[in-house]
Amino acid sequence: MASHCQTTRPLVIGVSGPAGSGKTTLARNLATELRVPLLDLDALTTPLLDRLHGPVFTEHWLCPPHGDAVRAARYAALRSTAADVVASAGAAVLVAPFTAELTGGPAWQELTAALAPAELRMVHLRGDPELFARRRAGRGASRDTHRAADPAPVRPAVPHIGIDAELTPPQQHFRVRRALGHRTALDPGAPVFDGPFDAVLFDVDGVLADSTGSVLRCWERLARDFGIPPATVARNHGRPARALIEQVLPGDQAAAGMRHIERLEVDDAPAVSEIPGARTLLDSLPAARHALVTSGTPAIARARLDAVGITPPPVFVTADDVHTGKPDPEPYLLAARRLGVPPERCLVVEDAPAGVAAARAAGCAVIGVLGTVAPGELAAADLLVDGLDRLTASVDDAGVHLAAPEAG
Repeated sequence: MASHCQTTRPLVIGVSGPAGSGKTTLARNLATELRVPLLDLDALTTPLLDRLHGPVFTEHWLCPPHGDAVRAARYAALRSTAADVVASAGAAVLVAPFTAELTGGPAWQELTAALAPAELRMVHLRGDPELFARRRAGRGASRDTHRAADPAPVRPAVPHIGIDAELTPPQQHFRVRRALGHRTALDPGAPVFDGPFDAVLFDVDGVLADSTGSVLRCWERLARDFGIPPATVARNHGRPARALIEQVLPGDQAAAGMRHIERLEVDDAPAVSEIPGARTLLDSLPAARHALVTSGTPAIARARLDAVGITPPPVFVTADDVHTGKPDPEPYLLAARRLGVPPERCLVVEDAPAGVAAARAAGCAVIGVLGTVAPGELAAADLLVDGLDRLTASVDDAGVHLAAPEAG
């Protein structure tokens, strides 16, 4: 069951992004769940404009000399319709590129003024221009053939919720809902709250750093470069990269593949963001009471931790430290041994089935962090949370005690 935020102001969600970013799918999902009207710039204006091609426009309406005037008219229609819908229905989801609006100039002021007094929450889908181009080519929309060459990616200058376009629709939907304050209810009776624990062992990807989009993007690039199925990474999330490389590439290409994926993921690390509450929870734990345990290489893990402002503790287990990675228990057993604590007195925080299986095999209690896989895939965990900001930790002579202040 999910708990929903309450607002005293009408709420408008704007979903923005380049053509091919998946913004319409995300907007439709949000409107359906929230049961509010969906206003799509294309649906509102394209049928009319297409009918005018010939009688009014000698060229396609996206092309000069009409492009600028048509753009202004389309967004004026969207603003006017949205104002009426919000006044009557109290909420709406808008979907459009919003390229000019994202710069924070007059177009943004016109939009917010039209929607006032509603609260506007802008969602922006960002990602690899090559991905957007492939999607546009695959959908075959006639208007795409008239678009100008891709401009430089927009860097929003307005408050917004940034979402990686590489993510699946459910992953995107989850992150938007969380950012809007729609949080997954916690189980206050979960055994992890009984504690205490001698130590807490954290995975990195999907637990401290929201790197799922980066992982998908980098492995898709590797797949294209080496000719392997892109879907392979989705089926093997949480496994060490070396094991996956050796599984999908011939032996004489494995070393080159490993160097390539490490370089791709390190270079893409600035795109990752902090899982809500990660740094605060880590900062509440003494160095002797926690460790990081990742399937990534030291270079990849450190790059992502640097990107989210986290300094690794003294006990930091990476793929280079173990012979057999997750779902084998070796990584968590090694972390417990280095901390000098029994593994059965440890709590593991994981986001992937392979990690949960490794923790269980090591005898540890487990918290599953949502956002990477469907909740059912983490059913073996003792508790599911949608962010580490839902938890607090206190430490005394007996060990680490967890609490969830809002669970009750």
